[in-house]
Amino acid sequence: MALPTGPSLVCSLALSVLTFAAMQMFSEELAASQLGTIAGGFVGSLLFCFILNAVGNAETLMFEKGFQTKLFPEVIICLLLSMGISAAVHRVCATTCLIFSLVDLYYINRISQATYAGTVTKPVKAPVKTTTGKKSK
Repeated sequence: MALPTGPSLVCSLALSVLTFAAMQMFSEELAASQLGTIAGGFVGSLLFCFILNAVGNAETLMFEKGFQTKLFPEVIICLLLSMGISAAVHRVCATTCLIFSLVDLYYINRISQATYAGTVTKPVKAPVKTTTGKKSK
């Protein structure tokens, strides 16, 4: 079950802070090996999701229920912020964070389209009468 907007904002902010703190605490371990740098980029992409969710919830609370998070500036700023935090661990973490975050963004967009986009129905065409060359009287 989904959280309402206000508690979701608080939860996303808390998870963002915890993820940032964990990345800083374990930065030496994450930067020590190749697998660690990939894991650091993955954790950075989780941070991107949490920050993007928090920004989207904050905008919904401030503006209106149907407000949408746009690619520029919200998504780009959240992506740069999470990549900067990942780069503080290791430079390769920032690159893998970018890759994982773009994959996350693709699936977030798919889920959003399936949940909020209206269904498009094709108009039904009237049957077309075909005539042969003769006219009937």
